[in-house]
Amino acid sequence: MSPVRAFTAVLGRDVFVTGRELPSFLAQVLVQPVALLFIFGKVLSELGYAQPGYAQILLPGMIALNAFLVSLQNTSFPLVLDFSFSREIEDRLLAPLPISWVAVEKMLFGALRGLFAAVLMVPIGMVMLGEITWNLPGLAFALLCVVLGSLAGAAVGLTVGAAVPPRRINIMFSVILAPLMFTGATQFPWAQLDHLRWFQVLCAINPLTYVSEGMRGALLPEVPHMPPWVCVLALVIATVVFGALGIKFFLRRALD
Repeated sequence: MSPVRAFTAVLGRDVFVTGRELPSFLAQVLVQPVALLFIFGKVLSELGYAQPGYAQILLPGMIALNAFLVSLQNTSFPLVLDFSFSREIEDRLLAPLPISWVAVEKMLFGALRGLFAAVLMVPIGMVMLGEITWNLPGLAFALLCVVLGSLAGAAVGLTVGAAVPPRRINIMFSVILAPLMFTGATQFPWAQLDHLRWFQVLCAINPLTYVSEGMRGALLPEVPHMPPWVCVLALVIATVVFGALGIKFFLRRALD
């Protein structure tokens, strides 16, 4: 069997298993973002604590959040389990393909899960929030941002899952998840943080910010946003840098 066919077979097996576990997967990836969307976009708006039109700004951010975090978690957690308890990684390493391709398959599968979770948020958000008006010509660029955001999230997940010891993974996620969620410009436009310059700089370090800003700029061009090329460039750089680091750490653990 050629390496390409082996890679496709391993990826197809993972996709098939996801189909078998679809209810638990949906519960895992939708409960948190739907709850955030309901509280911030529906409840606070109905109570008058959020300005009219805030739901329009929030929904693209929640879609970006789902794409990035689901990809990150669905790459890192299975990798930790494979290297520690289940030892399933040994079967994958025996497949007739380069070891680095095993890491790429893990990252690609996590990104596919994140992309699927992000697409699911679109109809849910529109039904929950009511009237959502988007710039339809910007849908193609918004989809590009979701794809790049899913890949970037999976690359970060590969780095975390391969670099952090299994006994410390829960501590690591407790430390990084909240900062990732709340510095990713998912609930607010990054370009309007001029009066909080230090926080604006902090948000610019988070790759999730560029997914949120790219989608918001494509779907709501009247809202202040980053230039589209900056978002694409930042996400490509994040994917390449974290992907290379993740593969390096993966090879080190696989060959250990």
